[in-house]
Amino acid sequence: MAEIQSIAVIGAGTMGNGIAQVSAMSGLDVTLVDTQDSFIQRGMDNVKTSLARFVKAQKLTQAQADAAVARIRTSTSLSDAVKDADIIVEVVPEKIDLKQAVFQQIARAAKPDAVLATNTSQLSITAIASAIDRPQDVIGTHFFNPPVMMKLVEVVRGLQTSDRALGVALALAKKLGKEAAVCKRDTVGFITTRAAAALRLECLRMLEEGVASMEDIDRAIRLGFNHPMGPIELTDFNGLDVALFNAMSLRDAYGERFNPPQSLVTRVKAGQLGRKTGAGWYDYTDPKAPKPTQ
Repeated sequence: MAEIQSIAVIGAGTMGNGIAQVSAMSGLDVTLVDTQDSFIQRGMDNVKTSLARFVKAQKLTQAQADAAVARIRTSTSLSDAVKDADIIVEVVPEKIDLKQAVFQQIARAAKPDAVLATNTSQLSITAIASAIDRPQDVIGTHFFNPPVMMKLVEVVRGLQTSDRALGVALALAKKLGKEAAVCKRDTVGFITTRAAAALRLECLRMLEEGVASMEDIDRAIRLGFNHPMGPIELTDFNGLDVALFNAMSLRDAYGERFNPPQSLVTRVKAGQLGRKTGAGWYDYTDPKAPKPTQ
């Protein structure tokens, strides 16, 4: 297997620009693509801001940060972005029809030996791969937010994923300084989303039952299990709409144990989606001192 030298990242949002950044920091030639220049500019601004923090913390020199930026090429043409890439990582929203459509575009333009990866937390790799005539080249690479800091990449095999594609995905994780956990079966929620959802939903049920305050539930899990965030804080960070979508998908697959609490459904209906809307379980009027909203 030839060494990975180039990567195309499809989608310049939070996850996409983070994957592009860590790839560039690791010496890969990167092409970051999105549908509009404004999306790409916002993504690149985030990359530069993040690199500036690394420089301030003396984890990178300014020259190293500048070199990372220089390794990222941007484009609004998907076919141009993927044509020479050794591996392509799709990072578009978690909608199966959208991912399938993007993969059809990728498959038409990618070189024959390129590996086609999807960054998804729970959608079926097999279903995404079914949209193209080279399903053996498709694999799941589930990065975690923020990709620059989080060490894990969950690598997920589809039904027809080849050993070669698995090897390339594992080599990418190693190249990026990550550790990989392989999900051998393409099941809803994989390893991490399934486990995290079970913990999150039980903590929300305890909140509804009045067992403890949300601050104490978060504190107990954060300190008792050495988690960087409590589960309710983390739900705000990732988005309550994302948590609800995950819960409903898991409920459809595994039954009522993943049924979302009514309080989660109600907040999503109210548009209280977490940090991105200014309020979720916590209010972020003062982002440095969030307060419970109930």
